[in-house]
Amino acid sequence: MNQQTYTVTGMSCAACVARVEKAVAALPGVEACAVSLLTHSMTVEGTAAPAAIITAVEKAGYGATLRSPAGDTSASNPSDAPTKSADALADHDSPRLLARLLWSLGFLAALMYVSMGHVMWGWPLPAALAGNPLAIGLVQLLLAAAVMVINQKFFVSGAKGLVHLAPNMDTLVALGSAAAFGYSTYALFALSADLVAGDLAAARHALHGLYFESAAMILALITVGKLLEARAKGKTTGALRSLLSLTPETATILRDGTETTVHAAAVRPGDRFVVRPGDRIPVDGVVLEGVSAVNEAALTGESIPVDKAPGAPVSAATVNQSGYLVCEATRVGADTTLSQIIRMVESAAATKAPIAKMADRVAGVFVPVVMAIALVTVAAWLIGGETVGYALARGISVLVISCPCALGLATPVAIMVGSGVGAKNGILFKTAVSLEATGRIRTVVLDKTGTVTEGHPRVTDTLPHSLTERDFLRLIASLEAMSEHPLSVAVTDRARELNLPLLPATGFEALPGRGLCAHIDGQLIFGGNRALIESHTAIPADALAAAEALSAAGKTALYFATEDTYLGCIAVADTVRPDSPAAIAALRRMGMRVVLLTGDDRRTATAIASEVGIDPDAVIAGVLPDGKEATIRAEQARLAGGAPDASAACPADGTCPAAPKRRRHQKHSVAMIGDGINDAPALTRADVGIAIGAGTDVAIEAADVVLTGSRLTDAVAAIRLGRATLRNIRENLFWAFIYNIIGIPLAAGVWIPVFGWELAPMFGAAAMSLSSFCVVSNALRLNLVRLHPKRKASSPPAPTTASPLPEQSPTTPENPTESENQPMQKTLKIEGMMCPRCEAHVKKALKALDGVTAATADHTADRAVVTLSAPVSDDALKAAVEEEGYTVIAIE
Repeated sequence: MNQQTYTVTGMSCAACVARVEKAVAALPGVEACAVSLLTHSMTVEGTAAPAAIITAVEKAGYGATLRSPAGDTSASNPSDAPTKSADALADHDSPRLLARLLWSLGFLAALMYVSMGHVMWGWPLPAALAGNPLAIGLVQLLLAAAVMVINQKFFVSGAKGLVHLAPNMDTLVALGSAAAFGYSTYALFALSADLVAGDLAAARHALHGLYFESAAMILALITVGKLLEARAKGKTTGALRSLLSLTPETATILRDGTETTVHAAAVRPGDRFVVRPGDRIPVDGVVLEGVSAVNEAALTGESIPVDKAPGAPVSAATVNQSGYLVCEATRVGADTTLSQIIRMVESAAATKAPIAKMADRVAGVFVPVVMAIALVTVAAWLIGGETVGYALARGISVLVISCPCALGLATPVAIMVGSGVGAKNGILFKTAVSLEATGRIRTVVLDKTGTVTEGHPRVTDTLPHSLTERDFLRLIASLEAMSEHPLSVAVTDRARELNLPLLPATGFEALPGRGLCAHIDGQLIFGGNRALIESHTAIPADALAAAEALSAAGKTALYFATEDTYLGCIAVADTVRPDSPAAIAALRRMGMRVVLLTGDDRRTATAIASEVGIDPDAVIAGVLPDGKEATIRAEQARLAGGAPDASAACPADGTCPAAPKRRRHQKHSVAMIGDGINDAPALTRADVGIAIGAGTDVAIEAADVVLTGSRLTDAVAAIRLGRATLRNIRENLFWAFIYNIIGIPLAAGVWIPVFGWELAPMFGAAAMSLSSFCVVSNALRLNLVRLHPKRKASSPPAPTTASPLPEQSPTTPENPTESENQPMQKTLKIEGMMCPRCEAHVKKALKALDGVTAATADHTADRAVVTLSAPVSDDALKAAVEEEGYTVIAIE
């Protein structure tokens, strides 16, 4: 299936987005279409021709052009692609809006002086105007018309929307301003009739019925809001623009021994290039000559430089800090790591999260509904006996206070900022869907090899019997050096670390399933399993006991002997990554169920699980690749399983039967974290597949989230960021909906008969101008999220022996040293419970936590009480309740 990205012009609000999506989705061959108001981009999947797609967008009243991907070198000028992407994200609107605003304010100031300063407060005017009401009215008309011409974009865009039967936000603004201007023009003619009749007093009084200042003020205030919104939106794309700016412009390549400076886009695979200290590396490559330290923070978020030597890979946009390097280009243009990161961030911004679907449905009908409400408002006030001017003012207020933009921006701005923050920290979300799903993760399944562990065996213990340790290692490494088996490589690597010179070996022979042998230093040396050694000589009882203890700890014991003498044993194991225990402890603190999944035997897997703090009952060992995929399906079924009692059960569609209109229970996600080819089926099956960046290309391709830093703690950070983004989206949607729900009735005058609350059109315009700005500003708070909060050092949580319940989330206390003093009961003050069903969901969530023996909830008192048999942190309790959609106010 083909995927293309387009730049769409002319959109002003969420209604425009809905119109474009509907037009393109109706084309034959279009499988999916997602339009972003934030980046003015459209991603289309399917077989439809670009020309047909562009035509459909144009018929809908907008413009579209096919966008080249960042780093695409297939264009006639390869260097243009990144520039075009950066240009598309640049803030071009703010300068134009600022100029419009300044001109508008100049004319508006003069208009306000005449219309309000003189007419209402008697401020002085030239003698030619002061006694001539008609002249005063004409001056107001001309000044208002000047403001309308300056802001003609609202009227042009709004008229196009009406012509194409797709009214948008500009249509509302244009109708509001035009209605005020049109009615005022009519009133001005009536004023002239009073003058002709010789009634100067009536003509002067008629000046109070002109709304020219409202017509101009609406446009100026909306422009203020557009300017604030444009500047805030510019900050949301800052992360992506900063990535684009990292692309080096030039490269120094070696041709026939001569250094030549060329454009970075001209470098081809196989070219040799040099990088001096302080220079950015232009393309991905491998070091041929030189030793240096390279700062890779731009790609991985890790500020500590990485040492590079011949054979080490280097990536574009990273900075060479010390030595002189000669490298060979391996990936250029769109294939570099930087270009792939940029594409992922762009993709996340261009796609839509499922949570946005409700807002999209509302936005599709929002503007026509608002226009209908405005007409009904005018008619209602006229029927109620009010003047045309009064009724019209109420209708105009409805038009200008309504803001579909806030609905359209609520989700994409949070997605853009969240994915940008992730990219800065080496966490790449491929789509908006993956970012949202990461925020819903409840179960984490960890592949063992290469994820929890380093992925390659190392010598952990050396038990010589009749030789010194150095002599023993030297002898057996000389034997193992003849083999390429991973266990043999671990032994030779250990000898190399100790700078042990190897002895010559002859007559090498591999013994399948048993070990190997060779003649070294005049004697035949055997190495392998216990059966091989015992077939030649006896193993002393104490040595055998020590070796068996290592095997019991999950390590692989290798025995060595001559034809008649036992030499000793070494233990080899895949060692745990340094950050794995801390990462798993953090996951458990966040209320996660953590499962260890491996193809190794159970004894080895259990030993690793014990070391990193995973429950023995959450270890699944000895599984094949298809078994890993089946395990993910089982965990998904576990999360979707039954409730603790019948009263707490919800229908399959997730709705709450007690309050179907109030809330929808959120779907929890199962995440799979892996790095190998055999993990690909499980990564694909999982709700969120997270690939360790140093893993295989197949795993990265199958995953939804890529950790370029290859640290398990980054998976914890990704979940934190996903939760923060999901929370931010909910906040944005809440305020966008609540703003319109409160503002439209207020503008229509619903509360005038009750409280006397009346909203002038200009105040409605001011509210509309700030609504989108507030939504975007709230999304920018995601830049303040601490992905790696500092904690006091603590040991990993001790595994429990109890089998977890479905949806159980093992937890540990925030401060393990306080466990003995922790109270046996805690009271949670909760907002949002409205019925017994809600109580049942809260109780289910709390009971699922390890250490909670009982839980009660009372929606009438807005509280829940938990009884504890083991320490449970406040954060874990809060997270469990809030995952169900309620708010914890306090915990006592």
